[in-house]
Amino acid sequence: MSSAGHLVDQQRKSTTMKAHFVLVPMMAQGHMIPMTGMARLLAEHGAQVSFVTTPVNAARMAGFVTAVEAAGLAVQLVKLPFPATEFGLPDGCENLDMIQSRDLSRNFMEACGALREPLTARLRQLCPPPSCIISDMVQWWTGEIARELGIPRLTFDGFCTFASLARYIIFRDKLLDNVADEEIVTFSGFPMLLELPKARCPGSLCVPGMEQIRDKMYEEELQSDGNVMNSFQELETLYIESFEQITGKKVWTIGPMCLCDRDSNMMAARGNKASVDEAKCLQWLYSKKPGSVIFVSFGSLASTAPQQLVELGLGLEASKETFIWVIKAGNKFPEVEEWLADGFEERVKDRGMIIRGWAPQVMILWHQAIGGFMTHCGWNSTIEGICAGVPMITWPHFAEQFLNEKFVVNLLKIGLEIGVKGVAQWGSEHKEVRVTRNAVETAVSTLMNDGEAAQEMRMRAKDLGVKARRALEEGGSSYDNIRLLIQEMGNKQNASG
Repeated sequence: MSSAGHLVDQQRKSTTMKAHFVLVPMMAQGHMIPMTGMARLLAEHGAQVSFVTTPVNAARMAGFVTAVEAAGLAVQLVKLPFPATEFGLPDGCENLDMIQSRDLSRNFMEACGALREPLTARLRQLCPPPSCIISDMVQWWTGEIARELGIPRLTFDGFCTFASLARYIIFRDKLLDNVADEEIVTFSGFPMLLELPKARCPGSLCVPGMEQIRDKMYEEELQSDGNVMNSFQELETLYIESFEQITGKKVWTIGPMCLCDRDSNMMAARGNKASVDEAKCLQWLYSKKPGSVIFVSFGSLASTAPQQLVELGLGLEASKETFIWVIKAGNKFPEVEEWLADGFEERVKDRGMIIRGWAPQVMILWHQAIGGFMTHCGWNSTIEGICAGVPMITWPHFAEQFLNEKFVVNLLKIGLEIGVKGVAQWGSEHKEVRVTRNAVETAVSTLMNDGEAAQEMRMRAKDLGVKARRALEEGGSSYDNIRLLIQEMGNKQNASG
């Protein structure tokens, strides 16, 4: 090659910019956690990532920031002041779990929407310029930013593809309009027979003023350039294909995103500062036999009524199984603390660990001592359970969790329904007991025993755990999808640049 040709080639290489992804999560732990995993996975494959957040949420992400810096990854936080007080929220109220009433959720969503102009201004200053926005579908206004900047916008809803497809059909066909809560909704066009009472469908929660926001979310989803899923091809092949056929858009399965946290320090740093000493927790787990402990945890937004927590605790005690129980009771915690101190904690001290508040869930789940997982069926927890290779007891509360229960129990066959009565809507106070102590005792005993059905469930769960890990290894389906996604977005940027 001539020196002139060599120079042109070098110039061409230098102007070929790597893909730069802007991630805009919903400001809620269950939405932010998988997106931090997404940021890490994209950066590990050579992309640059700008993660949009606010000061309070950035403080919660200190462990993540430390981890990506130590790994030398090209991930930066884009911190924007959050206009809480301007929208009738308390100062510093920057995360959904800080909202005192669900009636303020519209205020919160509008405050998020007010980030549009400051974010657009910040993105124009970034170098290299962004090549793609991946945003939570709730942050519908990011679609306008993407069009203004002339770049693709991919949506992320934090669901599995099975539940995302059901949610899409609900919006498309207006399935919940003029339907009573107890009426059965049939999902026409779904690749299997799917029926649920309206109250157990995502989108059934009535919050004043949220209808217009939901409409905008759906309109922007129709205009998006594709969907990113925290899942993997082998888990949901049929539903991925169906979603692509129905929407006419590419589905990028690049998970399980929790697998990017590979050592105990990274696992413990996920989401928020744990309320328990991780070393003590591990020491306790190592003192137990493999597969002998049931882990009980209901996610970041579920705040269980004291009466229900008492029933759950008495059921765990009656089962005589070893357990770790994560308790979140919100402002009702003093009542629960009183009950725990009134003999319960003393009675179970040799076989029960109680964690008050935030727990290092992945670190616990992946320990060899864990033999089962009682979960609220939020997708983050469900996919973490799948990766850990443990069978589950399903106790859904709200949103798409009842769909995830069907997926885990009826399709994957790695779960056991506890038999929830009614729906515990987020942000509503529930005094009634929806699951009795007898139901808890029966489910725990059934899952943790050596019966044929439980053993088959354990085998299927272990097999899925192996497949989940393979998906992100070199040559795996998610590994290849991440590389293709980066390549496609980088090519689009260079073609337009």
